[in-house]
Amino acid sequence: MDIPNIDRQSVTNPILPGFYPDPSICRVGIDYYLVTSSFAYFPGIPIFNSRDLVHWEQIGHVLDRPSQLDLDGVGFSEGIFAPTIRYHQGIFYVITTNISKGGNFIVTATDPAGPWSEPHWLKEAPGIDPSLFFDDDRVYYVGTRPVLEGEKYFGNWEIWLQEINSKTLTLKGKSFPPLWRGALKDAIWPEGPHIYKIKGIYYLMIAEGGTDYYHAVTIARSSNILGPYEGNPANPILTHRNLGRSYPIVNTGHGDMIETQNREWWMVVLASRPYGGYYRNLGRETFLVPVLWEDGWPIVSPRSGRVEYRFKGPNLPPAPIAKLNRRDHFEGNELAYVWNFIRTPRERFWSLTDRNSYLRLMLRAEKITDVGNPSFIGRRQQHINFTADTVLEFQPKNQAEAAGMVLLQNNRYHFRFEYTMQNQQTLCRLVQCVNGVNQEIATKPFFADRIYLKVVALRQNYSFYIGSNEKTAEIVAENVDGRILSTDIAGGFVGAYIGIFASSNGEPSNNYADFDWFEYQEGSQFYAKLD
Repeated sequence: MDIPNIDRQSVTNPILPGFYPDPSICRVGIDYYLVTSSFAYFPGIPIFNSRDLVHWEQIGHVLDRPSQLDLDGVGFSEGIFAPTIRYHQGIFYVITTNISKGGNFIVTATDPAGPWSEPHWLKEAPGIDPSLFFDDDRVYYVGTRPVLEGEKYFGNWEIWLQEINSKTLTLKGKSFPPLWRGALKDAIWPEGPHIYKIKGIYYLMIAEGGTDYYHAVTIARSSNILGPYEGNPANPILTHRNLGRSYPIVNTGHGDMIETQNREWWMVVLASRPYGGYYRNLGRETFLVPVLWEDGWPIVSPRSGRVEYRFKGPNLPPAPIAKLNRRDHFEGNELAYVWNFIRTPRERFWSLTDRNSYLRLMLRAEKITDVGNPSFIGRRQQHINFTADTVLEFQPKNQAEAAGMVLLQNNRYHFRFEYTMQNQQTLCRLVQCVNGVNQEIATKPFFADRIYLKVVALRQNYSFYIGSNEKTAEIVAENVDGRILSTDIAGGFVGAYIGIFASSNGEPSNNYADFDWFEYQEGSQFYAKLD
């Protein structure tokens, strides 16, 4: 059925701001579903729904049970890599990699909001970044692995394919010869493969160049799924590595394409927004770009060839969603989808019912600096400028006990803004952790039954406040350099989180901290001119 051309809304990028890398997308009728990587955070693989590709609502997590996702002891940039979502004959499939615990696996659901099945492990599938391709009555595993004859250099990988038994969801037959090793000679890290069949031609789209500055999207095609594949003479079809490090959107790559019901093509792709220099606190985010076809090849972001902050949107009816409440009052029996834990929680250290409309965090021995599951819940930093604040009720019993806020890149790079005790006196303390070494930045003697904490970020300047309420808040530390929250200093693949925690720092405790509310509010946002 023809869909009439409508007045198009605009797309504002990123469509998913903050740490939402490696996007994959599918369409079922008028609904679009999108998933991203989650690494060491639990629940794993956030899943979103949209009807216009512009407004996205999180409807759950694919991996929301400990039985599905073992993250015990993993590093922040380990865990879940690069999921792919596909739909076939009434069933949703997500295939992904737990790089630390078990490798590649598939989960399925009839409702994308869940529940999703237990993992179907693909023990014979090496490598990472798997994808699924349904071709009539056959299903194929498409993945990336080290070249079979042995790596000649770091990142010397290849794209490979093998058929899957659609009933048992296990590999069958043999692995076919490498489909492609990337567009560049001696390409590094050809990964994130997806196959599309368009007008009888198979298109293999991948990322290559590594996940940083040289990231790119490239594509090849063949009349036979097994190849040989010819690369697009115009490769890479999307990259920003030629634009310099001062360009405001960088490391574009790892895309997935979708055709709308109106026969338009669009691509979701990851990229980052550095600020305060080449520092990427927000991690890799999800962007949307238009695609046109010309001479049998996709043209990504026609005319400019770049990921822009704004595009004329898809020819789809606008489908806005209700905005999330900036302030979470912790009502109800379950945490909102925006919240995550660090690694798999093996005990329930939080409660929304012990005290009505409060979140209670039990103090436990695990420290934020440990490679464990501390009493922490956090959400992504999604904006260059933001304010986050909270109110807690907590009285430390000794100097080991602390509770408050955390600005987190990983266990070795973060800020802890905590209420604690020292020399029998309660105080507020700002601790900066760099490369695992704690440094006390500021302290302020303070006592109150209710403690109000606030963080204000203006680009890379983070300021910290404390009071007994919002009106009485006083500065504790001003314009603290926030670049330690970037991957460019801390390393790894994840973006910054901001959250709340309670810890007895290696000591036993039966104490707890009650959080009345938590608010995250974006500030005025900076969009650099793209020229």
